[in-house]
Amino acid sequence: MIVDDSALMRQLLTDILRTDPTMEVVGSAPDPYTAWDRIKQVEPDVLTLDVEMPRMDGLTFLEKLMSNRPMPVVMVSSLTEKGCETTFRALELGAVDFVTKPKLDMTSGTMALAGELVSKVKAAARARVQRRAPRPAAAGGPARAPAAAGFRTTHKVIAIGASTGGCEALVSVLSAFPADAPGTVAVIHMPEGFTKSFAARLDRLCAVRVSEARDGDRVVPGHVLLAPGNFHLEVARSGAMTVARVRGGEAVSRHRPSVDVLFQSCARELGTNAAAAILTGMGDDGARGLAAMRRAGAHTIAQDEATCVVFGMPKEAIALGGAAQVLPLDRIPEHLLRTAAAIT
Repeated sequence: MIVDDSALMRQLLTDILRTDPTMEVVGSAPDPYTAWDRIKQVEPDVLTLDVEMPRMDGLTFLEKLMSNRPMPVVMVSSLTEKGCETTFRALELGAVDFVTKPKLDMTSGTMALAGELVSKVKAAARARVQRRAPRPAAAGGPARAPAAAGFRTTHKVIAIGASTGGCEALVSVLSAFPADAPGTVAVIHMPEGFTKSFAARLDRLCAVRVSEARDGDRVVPGHVLLAPGNFHLEVARSGAMTVARVRGGEAVSRHRPSVDVLFQSCARELGTNAAAAILTGMGDDGARGLAAMRRAGAHTIAQDEATCVVFGMPKEAIALGGAAQVLPLDRIPEHLLRTAAAIT
């Protein structure tokens, strides 16, 4: 079911989704009040939801929906700084994923997103959705955790990959890191423009510093480097230091940035001096890279099925023998930190 105040957008999304014979658009609504009545009538499996609508905004509706009738929701958001933050809040409230609404030429721009929309709606249909309480805002920013012994050399690097459901999974992992946690590099499947806002949001929520990676940045304790949208992120050794390499190039495993690119570079450049986790996401990006890291002597972790929004990427990594451990999300941070502390 489609919820959007634009009649044009409702029709475009309907036309796109109906191109897939396995899906049926059972209804649409121009605002949340109408949507709630129609949800009770047609009982959709997945909802696509706009943010700015009359009578009630999409975030307020999403929060009410997830409290009363949890269901998979794919947000449709414009690519603006405000829109980025709004989209992250929607993911925090329980939305499964988002599709970026084009700012110009709505018709052709939206049709160009057909493949992404179809795949994300289909993935959402398989997602595990639970009731969520709003995350309380921390007064004055995050409390800086006390230093943890042993996290002092740049030889120790943590690598993380995620996709669908990965925003909140990364928040969960990184917010558990102490202020001097090992240098960390991360890839999440997000378009250009969103990763900078997401890094800023993580930086506000976490004791570690988080920023979008730039080519040549040093990977140092207490800092997380997030791959910029539309660019691959790799690590390289420079003497005793580990540095980030940001580059273009073809999509790998259908993605740019690609988790496989990051993990393969960690296997090649860091070997036993790295630890990695692959989190919730659809597809198989990162599976081969995690297996390569394990063969190179790195400690590797996959998120378990019960706590994944979409058990795609971890499942494929496990099938390839890439995961030394399979853990629920809330246990991954402590194991990454413990493993990194033991790296020699």
